Amino acid sequence: MIPISAIVVLILILLVILASAIKIVREYERGVIFRLGRLLGAKGPGLFFILPIFDNMVRIDLREHVLDVPSQEAITADNVPIRVNAVVYFRVMNPEDAVVRIQNYMLATSQMAQTTLRSVIGEVELDEVLREREKINRRLQTILDERTDEWGVKVTAVEIKDVEIPQGMQQA
Repeated sequence: MIPISAIVVLILILLVILASAIKIVREYERGVIFRLGRLLGAKGPGLFFILPIFDNMVRIDLREHVLDVPSQEAITADNVPIRVNAVVYFRVMNPEDAVVRIQNYMLATSQMAQTTLRSVIGEVELDEVLREREKINRRLQTILDERTDEWGVKVTAVEIKDVEIPQGMQQA
């Protein structure tokens, strides 16, 4: 006869396994499921079951993300050194690509925004940076959106926040 303590332990183990098989994904999330390392697809929103030992789930938030681009040193086309920072708004459109095609889409988008900001500022003169901010914002958004598209990320807006010019240029 099997002791009662062994039956209780077995029931507890089964309950833990069953509880880990139940997944609830919110309306604004998707769960990207891998079975034995192979992509099964994205699921959600709602309640679904996975195989606890064989399946792994990665949650992806589909809401708009706000990414603060830290202040960057950039040199304009007319060789004026400036500091500029921006904010990027983006969202994940394809959760499978965001998990499979890039290791960390948040970090990659941030790094891409920093380098693109410096590059675009380097192509225009200081006067244009100060006067044509909206045009530069649209150009940054277009470039970033094209580059992040393969990761399943859609850049919806880019806004330059501050432009700091050297002290000598401010007084002139």
